[in-house]
Amino acid sequence: MLYIIGLGLGDERDITLRGLEAVKKCDKVYIEAYTSLLSFGLSTDGLSTLEKLYGKPITLADREMVEEKADKILSESQESNVAFLVVGDPFGATTHTDLVVRAKKLGIQVKAVHNASVMNAVGICGLQLYRFGETVSIPFFTETWRPGSFYEKIKRNRSLGLHTLCLLDIRVKEPSLESLCRGKKLYEPPRYMTVNTAIEQLLEVELLQGESVYNEDTLCVGFARLGSEDQMIVAGTMRLLQMVDFGAPLHCLVIVGETHPVEEEMLDFYRLTDDVPQHTGNV
Repeated sequence: MLYIIGLGLGDERDITLRGLEAVKKCDKVYIEAYTSLLSFGLSTDGLSTLEKLYGKPITLADREMVEEKADKILSESQESNVAFLVVGDPFGATTHTDLVVRAKKLGIQVKAVHNASVMNAVGICGLQLYRFGETVSIPFFTETWRPGSFYEKIKRNRSLGLHTLCLLDIRVKEPSLESLCRGKKLYEPPRYMTVNTAIEQLLEVELLQGESVYNEDTLCVGFARLGSEDQMIVAGTMRLLQMVDFGAPLHCLVIVGETHPVEEEMLDFYRLTDDVPQHTGNV
């Protein structure tokens, strides 16, 4: 049996009772470590906290393992109970869906245990979830690669008056281009995109496309460490948000579409006033 278990967004306490019961009856436990991370990270201390709660060792599953060596996880799932832990909800990333498809094709039983995800937790700012359009991902630009495919999706959303959730890039255990050219993998230090960098790149693409989809005066909401005790939520124009220090990762951004009066009332609690957020924590 393969269990795909959502861990929620905050810390080790956010796993559901059903998820915890499933973990405790598994022979092997993996934690996915590249599409997201818990608030305490995946340091040795962070893993030991999880291991203490679960009462068993945890294997870190990085991108390379999940995308290139998933056969090992699937093979173990044919013979025993295996837990695959995912920060947020199990189906917040396409990689996890691929793992489920492969398991089912092999006749392996799969059970999913859901949890909170960034996709619904952003509702804390007051923007109504059913008024969101297609979610976009903002990747880190490089000197030679500056994609703008997200621009058309944001354009469609805004033409319909819908909000846009922007998921910001995470680069964990990524081999450097230079090392790949030499045939020996050397990994770059982890990088987590900030709200500030995301806005800078968004404005750069707008300047190139020139279709006035958004600008420095467009209202947005910036989030940091969503779901944790020290989460930060700030609403303001792109220009103002660029000046805010959102602190440690993970960050995400919402480009606000047309708003309902009730949404406006909630956003007022998080708006910048004299460059200082009125409210940055829980409701």
